[in-house]
Amino acid sequence: MVVLRVGLTGGIGSGKSAVAARLAERGAVVIDSDRIAREVVAPGTEGLAEIVAAFSERVLDADGALDRAALGAVVFADEAARRRLEAITHPRVRARTAELAAAAGPDAIVVNDVPLLVEVGLAPTYHLVVVVETDVALRLERLARDRGMERAEAERRIAAQADDARRRAAADVLLSNDGSLADLHAAVDALWYDRLLPFAANLRERRVVRPARVELIEADPTWPRQYARLAARIRHALAPAEPRIDHIGSTAVPGLAAKDVIDIQLAVPTLADADGAFAERLAEAGFPRLPGEWWDNPRPPGSARWPKRLHGSADPARPVYLHIREVDSPGWRYALLMRDHLRADPDQRAAYLQLKRDLAAAAPDSVTYSTAKDPWFDEEHLRAEAWAAQTGWRP
Repeated sequence: MVVLRVGLTGGIGSGKSAVAARLAERGAVVIDSDRIAREVVAPGTEGLAEIVAAFSERVLDADGALDRAALGAVVFADEAARRRLEAITHPRVRARTAELAAAAGPDAIVVNDVPLLVEVGLAPTYHLVVVVETDVALRLERLARDRGMERAEAERRIAAQADDARRRAAADVLLSNDGSLADLHAAVDALWYDRLLPFAANLRERRVVRPARVELIEADPTWPRQYARLAARIRHALAPAEPRIDHIGSTAVPGLAAKDVIDIQLAVPTLADADGAFAERLAEAGFPRLPGEWWDNPRPPGSARWPKRLHGSADPARPVYLHIREVDSPGWRYALLMRDHLRADPDQRAAYLQLKRDLAAAAPDSVTYSTAKDPWFDEEHLRAEAWAAQTGWRP
């Protein structure tokens, strides 16, 4: 049974622990990486012995336990030293985390509270990443008040971690903690009931989120970043294979209004490679396969259909269509050609946008909307091929 894995992170003093506590109250299995990090370097452990070998006994207190303040003074001012410490502790933390996650119940929602989730590149290993963000001035105030930390030390700690922009890029959910605790709890509760619980159920049932109605929204500048996070999860799920993955469809064309659905193309040597274990790994990563036969209508019309596999997203707040096509096949090439031509030709982009608006108003169900666009794409294909020949375009 696949359980929903949520990565929770935030800068020091952001209030991440308050979010973790609230999620635990709601029923999440919270795995605290800081607590595990203490366990793996407790007196008598191999982890502590390695730390002493690397940094000498100056990082021990009078009782022979790790003096975290002394160690912090060494590593937070020295990136090489910090990375040496991470090489000792992180593999042990990951191993213990995996043990605890495996022990969670089949219906569990497992939340990994990981302060350095972004810094060590763990975001693609989770179904969802939640980032707690708080104004730096508030963080400094809390660190002084709640931990008795000197301002200079607090500033060093904050500077040693990823900045807000880098954490935002990794965030599927951004929780602001600039307000009251009640405000934070309300945001966490909404996340739990509206997204995490249905996401977990969809994951267990291999259920894909499919919007029934066509609702166009204005171009969202975050669509490319959302695609990048999704593609990273897909790559992680399929490693060590390294298939080509592309952002396609309207959300891949800057400035184009679209349905809020991210279309992704995954290239495989043959469609048989997309079945079996391949499909299972995608489903476990949150991208179940849509049952039945799927194909693209050929351009120009009249020839045999272009077969593909189609997966989607189990995340109720982020619909996705994952189109799996054979590399160098007509359907694979066509998806890239249409995207690139619309990116390059503002007149055709405007014409397509008007068509989309007209059809969305007249045919709000997804099937009718998609079918009604076919005549326009039959003509657009000819224009795009002429453009490709003129410019020397290649996929």
